[in-house]
Amino acid sequence: MDINFPLILVVLTFATGLIWLADVLFLRARREARVSAEGGIVPAGLDEDAKTQKEPYLIDLSRSFFPVLAIVLVLRSFLIEPFQIPSGSMLPTLEVGDFILVNKFAYGLRLPVAGTKVVSLGDPERGDVMVFKYPKDGETNYIKRVVGLPGDHIRYRNKTLYINGEQVPTEFVASLPPVELQREQLGDVGHEIFLTMGSRNGAGEGEWIVPEGHYFAMGDNRDNSNDSRFWGMVPDEMVVGKAFAIWMHLESLPSLPSFDRVGYIE
Repeated sequence: MDINFPLILVVLTFATGLIWLADVLFLRARREARVSAEGGIVPAGLDEDAKTQKEPYLIDLSRSFFPVLAIVLVLRSFLIEPFQIPSGSMLPTLEVGDFILVNKFAYGLRLPVAGTKVVSLGDPERGDVMVFKYPKDGETNYIKRVVGLPGDHIRYRNKTLYINGEQVPTEFVASLPPVELQREQLGDVGHEIFLTMGSRNGAGEGEWIVPEGHYFAMGDNRDNSNDSRFWGMVPDEMVVGKAFAIWMHLESLPSLPSFDRVGYIE
C-alpha cells in the first residue's frame, strides 16, 4: 500500500502546531501558576531552564518540530517537490532511478492533498514534462509529456503522431536495437523519443479530441508507456507540476548516488 506522505505531513504539521499554540495560549500559564501555587521558587537567571524542565515532553517535541514541518509543507506544497522515476516510460529523457525536481507553482498554487487550484499562474504547454495524479485512482503519481491541449485533435498511426491534422516533425538520430532514437519537435520543445524496432504499427493507435480542462499525455518511450492512449485524458485538477531538472541518479541500494545526469529536462 502506498503511503500518502502529503496527508501525513499536513496532519503532523497541524497537530504539532495546535499543541504548540494551545501551550502558548493556555497550558503554559496554568503550568506556571501551578508552580507558584505550590510554592516553587525559581533562582534568578534560571527561569527559562526551570520552565523547560517543567514542560511536558509532547509540548517540547511539538514546539521543536512545528517550524521545521511547516517550512517543509510550504516548500513541498507550493514551490518544489522531489520525485524519483520508477519506470522506463520516459526513456530516453528520464531513466529509472533519476531523482527530479518538480515546479509546483508553474501551473498555479494548489491546496495540499486536495489539489484544488487557488491561484492560477499558468497552464501546461505542449512539450512540458508534467507530473500528475493517475486519473484512474487519483493517488499514484505519473510523469508524461504533454502532447495535446484542450481542443486539440490527436491521432497516432504507424508510430506517427499528428496534432490537428499535422504530422509532428521527427528526425532520425540513431539505431540502438531494440529501439530507434528519434528527435521530435513539439511546438518550441525539441526532445528525444524511443520507438521499438521490428514492427510497423505502434502501441495505442487511435484518434482523440481533448476536452476543455484536460490534457493528452504520452511517454517518450512511445511503445512502452501506459498513457492517455490507453486510459484517457488528464483532468486539470489532477496536475501536480512541471518537471524541470534532474538532481541525482541512484540505480539501487546499496549503490552510491551519481550526479552525471544532473541538468535541466527538455
